Amino acid sequence: MNNTFDIGIIGAGIIGLTIGAELIKRYPALSIVILEKENQAGIHASGRNSGVMHCGIYYAKDSLKAKACAAGRQHMIDFAKQSGISVKEQGKVIVATDETERLTLQKLYDNALSNQIPVQQLDEKELQEKEPYAAKGTGAIFCPTTAVIDPKQVLIKLQSQLEKQGVTFLFNCAVIKLNKYNRLLTTQGYIDCAYFFNCAGAHADTVAKLFGLAEQYQLLPFKGLYWKLKPSAQHKVNANIYPVPDLNMPFLGVHFTRTIDSQVYIGPTAIPVFGRENYRRFQGIHFRESLSISYQLFQLYWQNTHHFRNVVHREFKKYHAFHFMQSARKLVPTLCKEDMEPSPKTGIRAQLVNTKNHQLELDFILEQTENSLHILNAISPAFTSAFALAKMIVDKAALALP
Repeated sequence: MNNTFDIGIIGAGIIGLTIGAELIKRYPALSIVILEKENQAGIHASGRNSGVMHCGIYYAKDSLKAKACAAGRQHMIDFAKQSGISVKEQGKVIVATDETERLTLQKLYDNALSNQIPVQQLDEKELQEKEPYAAKGTGAIFCPTTAVIDPKQVLIKLQSQLEKQGVTFLFNCAVIKLNKYNRLLTTQGYIDCAYFFNCAGAHADTVAKLFGLAEQYQLLPFKGLYWKLKPSAQHKVNANIYPVPDLNMPFLGVHFTRTIDSQVYIGPTAIPVFGRENYRRFQGIHFRESLSISYQLFQLYWQNTHHFRNVVHREFKKYHAFHFMQSARKLVPTLCKEDMEPSPKTGIRAQLVNTKNHQLELDFILEQTENSLHILNAISPAFTSAFALAKMIVDKAALALP
């Protein structure tokens, strides 16, 4: 097996695949290998994504998220149409349910205008026309460019295209360590590359530390649980209904999403858990890692920055169906227990925390060495942003590429 390449990409999620596509477009002569510890691409966050392509309304104008989201959404839609992948530009409403939320909703509206994102304020009649069962609340806005797609189809198509263009995929290939000669030891032996891109998702901080970076960062896992509407209740949601989020926190809150196959999911939660792949009970929990995660969660809880303690209390309650439904009923008041059924859909949001100031990082974080670049906080809207973010990342690495 050839173990020497120009470029090594660690992680075959959406960020790793789009970086591979951008590199091939610019530098077709480069030899590229994508290393993935699982047996196929997109097993974790990318493949478990809800498929919502966000418009970018939540993100500050100077943030990487704002710069990448809207452009990435359009690129993803173009890619889907060229590849025969179904996409629906169905929009979403964001509903305020009290006076405090109304003020935050106005901030979102102003931010959308500042970022040149299409947005429309809705009166009660207009909201009812779009979402007849949505809470009347104190205000609502409509984001017409929000779309939905099947993320797995995107991953499959990207992998197929990259393989046809000569990119090598090594599955079941986990990173172990980096030696002083820039040789990456994996479960399939040493891999030599002139330049590495770290797109390892929930394990990106661990990989970055092998390169001497991310010393002040740690990724913490938050579990996203979903319910879904039964077929008899799916008429209560036409497209996407979202709450007004806490802009100091990276979680959007429980919302309703009509997916590309017309299923209606309710969620996700953001429950702190003790393993980066802790999807079920004790699955994915490792003792040493759990101790480290527990310590950082305790620090966040103790410091209580941006009322993190309240978030923990609120989210843990959502393990119980009653409290989950109460959260959902803020948006759709007629929702009842008989409308809902459990869903096997579960995701883990790997959220970056700064261990020095005990704050959650809200933006994408990029760090680099002379021969590597690391994407440390590839959280929502990373899937939406992927193509545009890949361009930014390759631009940033360009001077050091072979």
